[in-house]
Amino acid sequence: MSEQSHDPGPGTEADTPSAAAEHREPEDPFRAGHLARARSAASRAAALLRHVEASGAGETGPEGSARAEILFKANHAARTAAQAIAVLLESRPHPAADSRCARNAAAAASQAAQMGQLHDDGGEAATAASRAAVKAAQAAGAAAVAGAVGENETLNAEADAAEKAAVAAAEAAGWIRPGEQIQPVATGTRSADVMAMMHF
Repeated sequence: MSEQSHDPGPGTEADTPSAAAEHREPEDPFRAGHLARARSAASRAAALLRHVEASGAGETGPEGSARAEILFKANHAARTAAQAIAVLLESRPHPAADSRCARNAAAAASQAAQMGQLHDDGGEAATAASRAAVKAAQAAGAAAVAGAVGENETLNAEADAAEKAAVAAAEAAGWIRPGEQIQPVATGTRSADVMAMMHF
């Protein structure tokens, strides 16, 4: 007598939403914070790029090749920040990896802010915004270090506060309007090697 299969068929308990929920991996409590910080940084970078693009050559700031270089680097920084978000969203939740993506986005936004400082001829507000962006990148980096692995609540909170301060400084510099959330720029062509470095 042949053995009967005991595998559950369609519509059995194993296929019900409740059963699936039991086997679902627990949500990562840190992902939302790292993602929000990364998106904020990418928004700052995109806003800075818009700020540079909006001023035509000869209107304000550097001219000629100097302006072209600032525009190129600001565009590169905005794309790098957007790529960091893409890597984060395409991967499974992992506090250490997610925090590194947030760190990379903040670092890119810091580079964009430096271009903003050059574009605005080193004005007081632009200089303050650039410094705040550097502090945000440093705080994000501290939250992502090996010892913290993205799970240190104190370092994460400090990174969140530094990001908010960077946003406020960017608003004061006129790079972004208060309360405005600009979508990240298109990621462009993405190298697999670059994407791997973004995540690790």
